[in-house]
Amino acid sequence: MTKPRTLDAQQACGRLHELIVLDVRTPGEYATGHLPGALNIPLDDLPRALPDIREAADRGDILVVCASGSRSEKACKTLADNGITSASLAGGTDAWTGGGRILHRPDSAPRTTWSMERQVRLTAGAVVLTGLALGRLRPAFRLASAGIAGGLAFSALTNTCGMAALLAKLPHNRPRQGDLEAAVEALRDH
Repeated sequence: MTKPRTLDAQQACGRLHELIVLDVRTPGEYATGHLPGALNIPLDDLPRALPDIREAADRGDILVVCASGSRSEKACKTLADNGITSASLAGGTDAWTGGGRILHRPDSAPRTTWSMERQVRLTAGAVVLTGLALGRLRPAFRLASAGIAGGLAFSALTNTCGMAALLAKLPHNRPRQGDLEAAVEALRDH
């Protein structure tokens, strides 16, 4: 097993021309902006692309990117477990743009999708408000609000997010078959 490493945004920017950049966010998040030259291979689809990523790693260093660095660290661990050396972008695209660097957007009409963090905040807030409102009629509905609060606390403690995993399965967050195939083909050609 290889040990994953981390690059900060300045290090990545200096080496971007020589890195193979994999963006493991959902297609909707990727469409809102990604590092120049990044290929979108969502975290859930990473196992299907492992053979092609392994071959690409023989030709160049792999940099894995997500919004904040959490999913890319998980992807790097998966890659390391499969003998593939990679690095995670510390702080993700948030750190990249925080340093004044730009994100590229697809030339085709991008789908307007919110970041996963924003989708989670909306969903959690809506469930809490609904639970509280319906709790006035039936107190048992307040358990939904308590469940969300517990889930958010657990999410913070474990640096995972079950709600994000569920939201990633929604159609607007899933890659179209052609999108994933195009990313894997571009990885082969890299």
